[in-house]
Amino acid sequence: MKLQQLRYIWEVSRHDLNVSATAASLYTSQPGISKQIRLLEDELGVEIFSRSGKHLTKVTPAGEQILKVAGDILRQVEGIRQLSQEFKSPNSGSLSIATTHTQARYALPDVIGGFIAKYPKVSLHMHQGTPLQISEQAADGTVDFAIATEALALFNDLIMMPCYRWNRCVLVPKAHPLAQLSELTLADVAAHPIVTYVFGFTGRSRLDEAFASQGLAPQVVFTATDADVIKTYVRLGLGIGIVADMAFDAESDDDLVALNARHLFASSVTSIGFRRGTYLRGFMYDFIEAFAPHLTRHVVDEVMALSSREAREAYFADISLPVY
Repeated sequence: MKLQQLRYIWEVSRHDLNVSATAASLYTSQPGISKQIRLLEDELGVEIFSRSGKHLTKVTPAGEQILKVAGDILRQVEGIRQLSQEFKSPNSGSLSIATTHTQARYALPDVIGGFIAKYPKVSLHMHQGTPLQISEQAADGTVDFAIATEALALFNDLIMMPCYRWNRCVLVPKAHPLAQLSELTLADVAAHPIVTYVFGFTGRSRLDEAFASQGLAPQVVFTATDADVIKTYVRLGLGIGIVADMAFDAESDDDLVALNARHLFASSVTSIGFRRGTYLRGFMYDFIEAFAPHLTRHVVDEVMALSSREAREAYFADISLPVY
């Protein structure tokens, strides 16, 4: 059994069993990959992939277990590489982050600016996607960190740490009737067409839960993943907007009014997550603490040592999170 063979089966599984695409991504030949997979299966005495002619069709039950272990081994190998780099070049390397538009646009710029100034030799890569895509990327090792509000809890292989709480505001043009009210109710909001986030994005579930709890059926006429797009359609008169508080800028959005909605919707928590077994380099600890100052290196190490999600949740149960 060779490490290269484990890498081949792992990469084939990540490329939807497409050996040609895998070969292209690894800069090697398709016959070479196919041969090594066959040699590994012959050595193990089981098929990892089912076939139809020359095509791989699915992962076998045995293959699912083998791939899980292979992934763990490859992550350990990557950890060794990272450890060696930490001693050889502690202030250089790369850091990849997956997050949503709201985090990338409003919560991260100052943190990233400070990080780049401190670590100019660290190459920083940002990927944007849905919370589910972000979580998957962190779980399979495509990125180092996932920063999101939704979906991170779906992946048991992720160590999640809460960063801050945030809530929402209702955006309306200055002349809108809701701007004249001293305090909004959910019924007031539900009486108007709504423009807000796509389900699964940026705490959208909190909105749906709040309306459902009062038996209200809001008319959501337009959804988007980008708060700036939502604001554009509010300006066009399509409806009132519901966005994260952080997405409203009093200067650039001076034609809109942000109405307080903290009493209408439960707050949401943005978390940072990374795969269990990840070797965190010094600059990775620094990034986490810059984004969430309560997540010091000591705290992160203590959380990483906990064996279950329940234990990690209990660890943070009594911590008062900052409010964005």
